[in-house]
Amino acid sequence: MIDKSTIVRLSAGNEKFEILVKPDPALEYKLGKKMDISNIMVSDEIYSDASKGTKSSTEKLMKAFKTTDQFEIAKQIMAKGDLNLNTDQRRKMIEEKKRQIVEYINKNFVDPKTHMPHPISRISTVLDDARVAIDPFKRLDDQIKNIIEPLRKLLPLKSEILELTVTVPAQFSGQSFSVFKSIGDIKSEQWLSDGSLQVVLNLNAGLKSSFLDRIGTATKGSAQVSEKS
Repeated sequence: MIDKSTIVRLSAGNEKFEILVKPDPALEYKLGKKMDISNIMVSDEIYSDASKGTKSSTEKLMKAFKTTDQFEIAKQIMAKGDLNLNTDQRRKMIEEKKRQIVEYINKNFVDPKTHMPHPISRISTVLDDARVAIDPFKRLDDQIKNIIEPLRKLLPLKSEILELTVTVPAQFSGQSFSVFKSIGDIKSEQWLSDGSLQVVLNLNAGLKSSFLDRIGTATKGSAQVSEKS
């Protein structure tokens, strides 16, 4: 059975949970295609070690997932876990993510000398030369900052930087900080008298729309954002 499947792994605390899935359907599901979770699973069992056939106990499942429904647990594992890709799948995913990165740089950065975008082919070549690690599953927003810095050593890049002041209710500060750190550079932060958190953030102009969507989701629409003119 394992020969015709791949494993999705999720660590929760000190426990490890695994499910066996069909490689290609699982990849499509992971990338956002809508399908029934049962259609990608080879077995409806939840394992602690799938290669040995060791199943997770009911107690451990309930503690980690607050349910013993195997399909609901499988959904959580698919959403948060790591899909073990075969070589061809990983190559295709990295190529697609690289294409997205190159297009983003072409649209959002210019050569400071000419004030014109660098050609797509040039950006792609330099990206290879920089040997930047590209995560096929990680959001573009979450890794572009760590890609741009080493790339600048080989390719002069200039972008428009926005300064945003963002105020979020205290109960959403944790979720908001993860968004701030992944997508921009925090200049300052302070707690206001009403308990809310105010952060001044530097952000690439090309990421503004994505940032507004993400901070809106993280704060259930309660964030207040203003831009320095």
